[in-house]
Amino acid sequence: MPNTELILGQTLCFAGDPFQDGPEAARHTARGAVAIREGKILATGTADSLRASYPQARVTDTGEALLMAGFVDSHVHYPQTGIVASWGKRLIDWLNTYTFPEEIRFNNAEYADEIASLYCDLALSNGTTTAASYCTIHPESVDAYFTAAQERGMRMLGGKTCMDRNAPDGLRDTVQSAYDDSKALLERWHGVDRLGYVITPRFAPTSTADQLSALGTLWAEHPDCLMQTHLSEQHEEIAWVKDLFPDARDYLDVYEQHGLVGKGAVMGHAIHLTPREIDRMAEQGVSIGHCPTSNTFIGSGLCDVSGLHQRGIPVGLATDTGGGSSFSMLRTMASAYEVGQLRGTPLHPAQLLYLATVGSSKALGLQDKIGNLAQGMEADLIAIDLASTPAIAQRSKRAEDIWEAVFPTIMMGDDRAIAGVWVNGKEVRSG
Repeated sequence: MPNTELILGQTLCFAGDPFQDGPEAARHTARGAVAIREGKILATGTADSLRASYPQARVTDTGEALLMAGFVDSHVHYPQTGIVASWGKRLIDWLNTYTFPEEIRFNNAEYADEIASLYCDLALSNGTTTAASYCTIHPESVDAYFTAAQERGMRMLGGKTCMDRNAPDGLRDTVQSAYDDSKALLERWHGVDRLGYVITPRFAPTSTADQLSALGTLWAEHPDCLMQTHLSEQHEEIAWVKDLFPDARDYLDVYEQHGLVGKGAVMGHAIHLTPREIDRMAEQGVSIGHCPTSNTFIGSGLCDVSGLHQRGIPVGLATDTGGGSSFSMLRTMASAYEVGQLRGTPLHPAQLLYLATVGSSKALGLQDKIGNLAQGMEADLIAIDLASTPAIAQRSKRAEDIWEAVFPTIMMGDDRAIAGVWVNGKEVRSG
């Protein structure tokens, strides 16, 4: 089969959920292989068995690199690429000082194109093959994002951010324009190639009740789309929501009253939740994008990832660029580990890698397409060099199992550890 490619290396996939089943849910093959053809995974197994099954295949040997599914970033703001790692603000100050002035610039289509291309390239260089992004209020920002993703063959999700109050001039829409623009963009992009539209109210403080209702109506009209927003990131934000919506039982109830809670809803952060909110999210199938680097960088708090996962709430990992301080999902996993330590529930390497792949794909409703090495899945995969720097190499050399080998890369790795990236079966980065 001349159109078949075999990629050799160590392989790691998941046959279960390590939060429920322990590290044994992961399947590691020391000398494994992945067979791909026409953008799909044909098979996984040992290198010897797949060489025998596909003797005519083109072979790419990554040596001792770890082959696994590409990282899936469940919550990101691509327009904040240029302001990543800006110093020292709490959430509301961050928005007013850095985010809103930068997002105003995206009414310029050329600037939007530039940043969208830069973001996609940075994501790929860090092994991220799928992301769910907030764009800006400008339709041009959505067109730029999806065009850049389409040019690279990436499976990407995103949507126009909607805000009709508590935002500066030049960065507000209206109830009607939020609905109309979102609908037009949805009809233009949703389901085209590997793209998915996400209905995107920024968060309750920047939308009136009427705008939230309009977007809830749009979601009811297009239930195959996701809906993304922010929830309970900081205490000041929660108090603000209470002042703005005094009749709501809690923050989640604001969204629920306007048709924005249900399966396919992805809530960013979700740190300071009430018992009722947790119960309701579990009942309704709401997902969470866990953003540990931004939660610590902006001082938001420590998300109870293990507890939420045990309640059956889908949790994915997210960089939250640019509130998050890194484009790297490896750095994000390191931060998630540290957050878990501070909560007394440290995450095992298997759980961290799961959150960055299968977990995020489930949170985004894409678990049948991406996030794991398995027959029939789309061939988005990465090769990770487990000795990418001298410090990592000397530590991993002492490893007695795969987890001791991979954990130094989780804690100290960056884009130098990404030795190869395949998107839809095509290699787009090699070490």
